[in-house]
Amino acid sequence: MQRPLRAHVGDEFHLSERPEESGVCKALGIRYGEFGDGKATIHCSVTVEHVNKGGVAHGALFTTMLDTALGGALVSTLRIETWCATAQLSVSFLEAGQVGDELTAHGRVVRRGKGVAHLAGEVVDQKGTVLASATGTWAIFAAKPDKFPDRD
Repeated sequence: MQRPLRAHVGDEFHLSERPEESGVCKALGIRYGEFGDGKATIHCSVTVEHVNKGGVAHGALFTTMLDTALGGALVSTLRIETWCATAQLSVSFLEAGQVGDELTAHGRVVRRGKGVAHLAGEVVDQKGTVLASATGTWAIFAAKPDKFPDRD
């Protein structure tokens, strides 16, 4: 992995802090774990509200967890004024998640340039079984694009 770009002011580095969970994450019960140095973990306990018609965790839960973990990993390397957005995310569903499973999504920066980053990650259950994996590409912006709305 490449060394993160850092905003250096005096003797301090000003990297982005762990973001607050989005409204989607809050609604799904997804919460941040570790965050920093090009890595992020996300946690969620599977409940009956997360299952599909087949009675197992919906793929959208895994996808949201992976998008959040991979994006969080990248954000941990960005200067405070820098922004990013998911450009592409490919998810492979390997095993079904069950009600009661404790899920963790791990995201990591694979390679990062000035304007694009490649990330990878997986969702594992409490036994360490990989349930889903993902790779993705993120666009990096020097500042918040005007088309992104302000959030309070």
